[in-house]
Amino acid sequence: MARHLRAGDLVEVRSLKEILVTLDSAGTLEGMPFMQEMVRYCGKRFRVAKRAHKTCDTVNHTGGARVQGAVHLDEVRCDGAGHGGCQASCLMFWKEAWLKPVWDTATPKEPLQEAPIAPDAIPVEWSYRVSPGDGAGPVRYRCQVTEIPRFTTHLPWWDVRQYIEDITSGNVKGRQFLRGMWFSIFRAIVRSGHGYRAIRATYDWFQRLRGASTFPFVTGTLKKTPHLELNVQPGEWVAVKSFEEIVATLDTNSKNRGLGFDTGEMRLHCQKGFRVNARISRIINEKSGEMMNFSNPCITLEGVYCTGETTATRLFCPRAITPYWREIWLERTSVSREGAH
Repeated sequence: MARHLRAGDLVEVRSLKEILVTLDSAGTLEGMPFMQEMVRYCGKRFRVAKRAHKTCDTVNHTGGARVQGAVHLDEVRCDGAGHGGCQASCLMFWKEAWLKPVWDTATPKEPLQEAPIAPDAIPVEWSYRVSPGDGAGPVRYRCQVTEIPRFTTHLPWWDVRQYIEDITSGNVKGRQFLRGMWFSIFRAIVRSGHGYRAIRATYDWFQRLRGASTFPFVTGTLKKTPHLELNVQPGEWVAVKSFEEIVATLDTNSKNRGLGFDTGEMRLHCQKGFRVNARISRIINEKSGEMMNFSNPCITLEGVYCTGETTATRLFCPRAITPYWREIWLERTSVSREGAH
């Protein structure tokens, strides 16, 4: 029996013809859709970024979810072309049946080349638009993320087998594993309520010695949050403000004008410099499938994704979701700023 793919393996995406024969009448394999945005990668070679043996249930918010026989490919993200121009830029899931290993690991990764998609490449009955938006109701889309409950099963955080697979698959390195486990233990101690003030004071003292952000388990205090627009554009350099400055813009739910700030994951990027990747105005609601148009600007930063190291019930999730930033959390800077990426 062939082994499962591991992080770093070189693979080739099978031809569309080969992939189509694996799919059912809904265009899925074991509930996982093969999407229009994936067609142009057929015949191309990529490195496996992570084995997608688990993921975050961002539809029903049940925590972690187990996935069978799938991987994520290195920076192969959905461009939303078949889903109304959704800008979520999700890292796509690939069933191992859609890939073939290339064991000559010296073979270089082929450059990505745009390939035209034939009008009949994807059968219309796959229905990426669940409803037509003809007045009977809003347009609803169907994609891999909206279908997560259909191709996953619940994965309890305490199932130790997932952490063993995190390491044996090459998804997580030793130092990263220790960091994540330490943070989880620290969170559990804090939530127990024992010695809270002493723990917080000790943590802040140690972090200040390192020049790092202070105690992460805090929320804002505002009832009405402030708004600021910098009108930063893709390619510009920005710096993420300090953790304390950002917390001062949040309400009691750790949100600014409805957008949440993850005090675990996003805090890791405070006081560092990045290029602006995009200004986000529309993404698909993962629960309803409807397109959401943002009324306030949201920014994504180049190379900034969720690491899964600080998530409470989804530790080491390999999905690498892109966080969104309010402009009030950023400031313009130069390339030369210390810590720039």
